[in-house]
Amino acid sequence: MRLTAFTDFGLRMLMRMASAPERAFSTTELATEFDLSRHHLAKIMQRLSQAGLIDTRRGSGGGAMLARSPELIRLGDVVRHLETGQTLVACFGTEAGSCSLDGCCRLKMRLRFAERAFLTDLDRSTLADIALPRTAAPTR
Repeated sequence: MRLTAFTDFGLRMLMRMASAPERAFSTTELATEFDLSRHHLAKIMQRLSQAGLIDTRRGSGGGAMLARSPELIRLGDVVRHLETGQTLVACFGTEAGSCSLDGCCRLKMRLRFAERAFLTDLDRSTLADIALPRTAAPTR
């Protein structure tokens, strides 16, 4: 399995926020830490907010904070939210009818099981399990 960069950075942002769940992180601060454009980071934050994983506030003293305790955020749920619309293989998507093996392919079922197993395994862990140490900030 390969996660999109969108999901990768989303997980990193959440790991950073989990290292200090009591404080708000600004878009600029996180963009600088992860060497990511503020625009791209804002899109990730918007998706995390829509999923109910973070709360955001605008203006002075604003920023993004975890919406709930890191112990209550399952990694499988995070990946499901961030990977919405991404398919493991093309035949899982809306263009599935273009596959010449459709109807006789036995790989598709195995890949669905593997994808389910991957997410089920991630559901066993929480954001608290992967939070960055409180004293560590990401290095570029």
